[in-house]
Amino acid sequence: MIQVSVKKQRDDIVGFHIEGHSGYQTSGFDIVCAAVSALAINCINSVEAFTEDTFSFGRDDPRGMLDFEVTGPVSKETQLLFQSLFLGIRKIEESYGSQYVTFINR
Repeated sequence: MIQVSVKKQRDDIVGFHIEGHSGYQTSGFDIVCAAVSALAINCINSVEAFTEDTFSFGRDDPRGMLDFEVTGPVSKETQLLFQSLFLGIRKIEESYGSQYVTFINR
């Protein structure tokens, strides 16, 4: 199962941690894993391309782990990009089921 954690400081979302594999299909054919990965990587690329926010990023492919955190002030644009990412992941969770992807804290 893919587990998604939202990182917060006070009322601001400052990042996310995604870990695991959905198990929906075999590696290389898993559309749930591919969709979550595409959304997360697009969010990171968008923060880098469209904002001045600084961040740290880590990944571990065998574990299916992505960790992203803004290291300075979080812009409104980045907050919107985070909300868009989480909306997309929630829609995947609704469509395919929480046995494949879930938020472990909302």
